Amino acid sequence: MNEIRPTGPLIDAEAAERYAAWFKALADPTRVRLLHLIAVEGRPMAVGEIVERASVGQSTVSHHLKILAEVRFVLAERQGTSTRYEVNRTCLAVFPAAVRTILGEDSTGQGADRGR
Repeated sequence: MNEIRPTGPLIDAEAAERYAAWFKALADPTRVRLLHLIAVEGRPMAVGEIVERASVGQSTVSHHLKILAEVRFVLAERQGTSTRYEVNRTCLAVFPAAVRTILGEDSTGQGADRGR
């Protein structure tokens, strides 16, 4: 059996874990829609606003926002009794670099680590 061996350095375990979490967070269409909604709004949004615009229940929105916040695709900021969410454009901007690293197009093997 032929084995394929990469010629450059492999992605380290920490980076691989991070990239996998990013892809997992985007593996749900509801999360992609919520992320898009917040991004196009261009300002921090309260859960209630998101629920109204997304036509998804509050508990579902909260669940998905929690997952997006864990990988830092959205940033949560408490304001009084509510939490406002906004897109973390820095984190999302390095996402393409992660894909290039996975494809072996980044010779360092750590291309997306700069935007954590």
